[in-house]
Amino acid sequence: MGEQHEVSRFGHVEAADLPPDLAERIGAIAERSGFVPNVFRALGRRPRELRAFLDYHDALMDSNDGLSKAERELIVVATSGANHCTYCVVAHGAVLRVRMKDAEIADKVATNPYAVELSARERAIVDLALLIAADSAALTEAELDDARAAGLSEDEIWDVGAITALFAMSNRLAHLTALRPNPEFYLMGRIPR
Repeated sequence: MGEQHEVSRFGHVEAADLPPDLAERIGAIAERSGFVPNVFRALGRRPRELRAFLDYHDALMDSNDGLSKAERELIVVATSGANHCTYCVVAHGAVLRVRMKDAEIADKVATNPYAVELSARERAIVDLALLIAADSAALTEAELDDARAAGLSEDEIWDVGAITALFAMSNRLAHLTALRPNPEFYLMGRIPR
């Protein structure tokens, strides 16, 4: 039986012990949220990889072009649920609840994304993301046409695929490290701040 750990089975680094550029970057996140998400403490063991992860994450998730920030989180929660990634479902579920101002949405999307009531646009986003997550080789022009018919632009379709791919990697790293969600995530978006 494996040893219990606080953050990751491979250990972790405190934000103050990161290289200065990463400490500043993670510090800004901690200031907004009130805590340091464990993913940064775990990936901080390998600073070059953490920088690369953050750069790609921010390019996809912090964009104001195309998909809304809530739609981006919707992709992460749906695909992380399909990939059975507790850390990402809990962490990004919290962000989704906050962005959509809906205390139940993340639970519904993570547990049964096919049955949750969504707008036609959100349904197209989730369906495309789930196909890419579960069986990307089965993707045809027909599925892309469905997304286009729901109003998604070519760049938005690209973003659905890129976000799905980034979080497929993230989900697998979370599995490898047995990454534990921060307790703070569980209540975010459920109770008033």
